[in-house]
Amino acid sequence: MSRTVITFGTFDVFHVGHLRVIERAASLGDRLVVGVSADALNERKKGRPPVFSQAERLAIVAALKPVDEVFVEESLELKRDYILKYAADVLVMGDDWKGKFDEFSDVCDVVYLPRTPAISTTALIEKISGTV
Repeated sequence: MSRTVITFGTFDVFHVGHLRVIERAASLGDRLVVGVSADALNERKKGRPPVFSQAERLAIVAALKPVDEVFVEESLELKRDYILKYAADVLVMGDDWKGKFDEFSDVCDVVYLPRTPAISTTALIEKISGTV
């Protein structure tokens, strides 16, 4: 029986940490579906627009070998709807969200993966812009 894994992220200024979480998520099933945060959602979450547009971020993530399907995540409140729509068996999130998505364990397995140490999109943006 095939297993569908779903994960979510902004994936702005794509780096090796993003790649590793996608590869690890893909290893937990047969099909990987990735929700990429909408530009408006990213502004609400982080208080700034993404460096790369929603269309560019979708294209980058869709081009990755482990990714089978991408979609735009419009709202954090719709996670359950996305899980059900894509018939996900496993939800994968970074361990910085540990415990925050346990409510979905009634419809799928919930796995929190450790983040790649010393890699942060925000820190990269600050370094590139010279604000650090």
